[in-house]
Formats: sequence, structure tokens, C-alpha cells
Amino acid sequence: MYSFPYYKTEDHEKVLQFMHAHPFVMLTGCDEQQCPVATQVPILISERDGRLFLEGHVMRNTDHQKAFAANTNVLAIFTGPHTYVSASWYTNPQQASTWNYMAVHAKGQLTFLSEERLIDILKRTTDQFENNPASEASFENLPHEYVSRLAKAIVAFEIEVTSLDHTFKLSQNRDEESYKNITHHLSVSDNGDANAIAKRMEAGYGDVYNKEK
Repeated sequence: MYSFPYYKTEDHEKVLQFMHAHPFVMLTGCDEQQCPVATQVPILISERDGRLFLEGHVMRNTDHQKAFAANTNVLAIFTGPHTYVSASWYTNPQQASTWNYMAVHAKGQLTFLSEERLIDILKRTTDQFENNPASEASFENLPHEYVSRLAKAIVAFEIEVTSLDHTFKLSQNRDEESYKNITHHLSVSDNGDANAIAKRMEAGYGDVYNKEK
């Protein structure tokens, strides 16, 4: 990935927080012919014995499910807000404009799981994202026959993360005045992603310039 030291954080917890806040990932891999495959799935994140795991489910007999069965090396991409940054906001505008964004890349080995694990993952996924034990859509309220049919059409997976990388590209390489100008223009934009990036930049100002926020 696009990677420079000033776009990194040394705080591992901040990386995990970002992952938890953006759990709908792009899951990618290659099939036996080395053709790329990808799908978008919600995942659960857990740590066990110092190791990081991602859990989820996919439809059976799709191109990506067959590819992941043949080649267990996968990449899960977590993405957050992103926005255009105009060079006209720099103290020296005679240079290229750019794009600010936040992303985490998790590489690992994917393993397909038993039906028992599938039921557990479905329940935990519903509980986490429904976030309402009294909801009529809670897993406990689903008819047994429906769950049985569903379980035949999908398969659960677990990814043990072997490599974790990130880029939080938030204009940390700019001079202080440019940083402030960029933050201001993004904060007054009518684009929600631009506003979100501005808030991240405001929060990180003190870390970038070693000053009190």
C-alpha cells in the first residue's frame, strides 16, 4: 500500500479502533489461475492469545468462495472517509493536488469453518450490528427452518491475520499553515467524508506539530 512513516501511527489500539469502526471490508484473493477475486462482507474482529482474527461468512459456490478454498492467502481492506484535497489550499499551490484517506490492510490465512461455528458467527454478527436484544430481527427470533436453509447456502470463515498495515493520510507532510487551511476547507464542505477527515485532522493537529491542541 501507499506507505510513508508520517502517515503511520505507532498506537496499535488506534489501528484496531479504526478497524472496529469500519467492519464492512473488501475481501480479496486469487483463484487457481491467479485471477483476482473480491467480495464485500461485514466481519467480526477478535484477539485470542495475542493473535488477531477476522470472522464472517460468504455465499457458497461463488467465484470468491471457490478461490478462497483453493488459495487461502487473502487480504481484507478496511476503508474509512476519503476526500479530495486541492493544492490551492497549500501555502505553495504550484504542486499536485491529492486525496486524503484512511485505510488498513490485513493479510492472512482464511479457513472455512463448521456449521456449528457458522451459527455462532451469524448470531454474534446479528447481535453486534442489530445492537438491540429486543429487536424482532434478533437471531433468536429467526425461524429454525429459515436458519437451516440459510446455513446450507453460506459458509463461515476465519482469517488469522499475519500482517497488518495502515495508511492514515491526513496531510501530515504539509507545513502547519497548509494543514490548517486544508482542515478549514474540508470542515466547511458540504461533503460528509470531507467533514469527517477535517475532524480527524483537527484531533491529530497536536500530534503532528507537537503542540497543545
